[in-house]
Amino acid sequence: MLQTLRFDQDAPWKQRFRAAAILWTQLAAANKTRGIAASTRSGVAQIYAWDVPTGSLRQVTQHEGGLYYAYLSADGRSIYYHDDAQGNEMGHFVRVPFEGGAPEDITPDLPPYAFFGLQGSRANNLLALIAFNEEGFMLYCMDIGPEGTLSPPRKVYQEPSMIRAAYFAPGFVSANGALVALGSSKRSGSLDFSLLVVDAHTGQPIGELWKEKQSLEPLAFSPLAGDERLLGTSNETGMKRPFLWHPRTTERTQLALSALEGDVEPLDWSEDGRQTLLCQSWQAVQNLYLYDLESAALTPLHVPGGSLGYHDTLGRKAYFGPGDEVFAEWTDATHPSQVIALSHTTGARTSTVLPSGEVPAGHPWRSVRFPSSDRQMVQGWLAVPDGHGPFPAIIEMHGGMATLQRERFVPASQAWLDAGFAFLSVNFRGSSTFGRAFERKVWGNLGYWEIEDVVAARAFLIEEGIANASQVFLTGASFGGYLTLLGIGKYPELWAGGMAEAPVVGLETLYETTGGAMRSVQISFLGGTPEEQPERYKASSALTYVEQVRAPVLILTGRNDTRSPAGPIERYEQKLKEQGKAIEVVWFDAGHISSALQTELGITYQEHMLRFAARVLGHRR
Repeated sequence: MLQTLRFDQDAPWKQRFRAAAILWTQLAAANKTRGIAASTRSGVAQIYAWDVPTGSLRQVTQHEGGLYYAYLSADGRSIYYHDDAQGNEMGHFVRVPFEGGAPEDITPDLPPYAFFGLQGSRANNLLALIAFNEEGFMLYCMDIGPEGTLSPPRKVYQEPSMIRAAYFAPGFVSANGALVALGSSKRSGSLDFSLLVVDAHTGQPIGELWKEKQSLEPLAFSPLAGDERLLGTSNETGMKRPFLWHPRTTERTQLALSALEGDVEPLDWSEDGRQTLLCQSWQAVQNLYLYDLESAALTPLHVPGGSLGYHDTLGRKAYFGPGDEVFAEWTDATHPSQVIALSHTTGARTSTVLPSGEVPAGHPWRSVRFPSSDRQMVQGWLAVPDGHGPFPAIIEMHGGMATLQRERFVPASQAWLDAGFAFLSVNFRGSSTFGRAFERKVWGNLGYWEIEDVVAARAFLIEEGIANASQVFLTGASFGGYLTLLGIGKYPELWAGGMAEAPVVGLETLYETTGGAMRSVQISFLGGTPEEQPERYKASSALTYVEQVRAPVLILTGRNDTRSPAGPIERYEQKLKEQGKAIEVVWFDAGHISSALQTELGITYQEHMLRFAARVLGHRR
């Protein structure tokens, strides 16, 4: 039963949105008394200088749209961040002193760009930037002088296809600044990457690992001067697994981890280069281990449930802290992201390093599994409100391709629960940590199996007596928004309504209006361009099914969004209105992820959705 909705400023769901969260942290590689943190404590995600011994945070940036990425130089003297316009994700990197000051544009002569990472060497003599725009994907390198002066950026490598390194990888530049490690899609033309190491000064390839239908990607060079070994991952076995590789000698060593199931990702090297910190992810559950590179001994660390990292694509999850501690970015369904310390020797939690804000009590999530139309078991996270079902229900689809939903603090889920809705977030086909076959089932048939799994989620909720069959809503952001619109068109009789945030709409027109990474991703998942695969694009496009839509639709989106541009959304809205169907599109002066970076905007989005769902249910009554 729908509860009385509260929209006053003291509503518990608004308090949860406003609670300060630590989005991610980083320590200076060669000066672990200094760090940086991204936090929403000001109401907008900003970068804070972190005095590690005292735990104090001091706000350094005042970016109007909010920031989700920054890099702290190895010596702890300079903070670098990407300065864009109102969340459009196109701009320039700037730097400010750790103590604060005016930002300095480090690439003033380059056109605006998006990026896949910026990082310096441990010796603090080189800065590398992976940028992309309509010209392609470029690696720029800048020399750092003894006093921190930067040379102009030199383009050392370029490809029309995607090159990348993980945003928060601890070391895709070698310790001495001689080498840069990249994931390159040049050979595959898809999201299968080769691991390519190039000379930081000439761009000449030094070594490459490549195998067809596999993906090999870099994580971090050794922290030791003169040691050019690189930690990377391969999905050769069907799961992501770590290895050590020397690009000059080609020597490669697989880490001995047969006892662990699922994906295993290296997160960090110890200062002495003898240990690596590993994160095991299996069916959306994570564990941490220390691995001794000499003895192959594996030591578990005790993560207190929940998961690591504010979001799957943000932050390091965990890393070696000062002394005998590992710092972990931890969250669960009822606690915002915070930094905790774990002991090297015992693995036990020793302290809270950077706390989050206090929040009203919420409802826990639990993991559930159910069969899809082909009997494949699918996992999701379920929470139910107080009282007895069946309830109105929200089925949420996570954003991103080849990402996942973990048990983490999601204020929107608790807002739905407060209002009397059951909440289920589905790790549909294409999600990571369930094996390569599960993740790649969607390649060439985008949207089909994802929607089959979501339809199965609805059936599960109804069969278990959790959901009222006439009161099930679909919702999601970004790729989840795309699936929302696709689902209400392909299975129109199943849904009470659809609520899409920053959705990807009309894959054919999206290909025409975007470039760079978005275009590369489309080619990968659909096996070619719209001209090469017209039937695939048509079958996977929400625009194909507009005539079948019955349920009312709400779209929340930003005019500055370069990933989900306005044109296809306006076309979708026009087509529904021409057929007299109920659609509301609310535009904001925002970018693709602005609602996650700006607290009050996130509250506004959620209020629109709560009011929309209440209107729909009231109309049905």
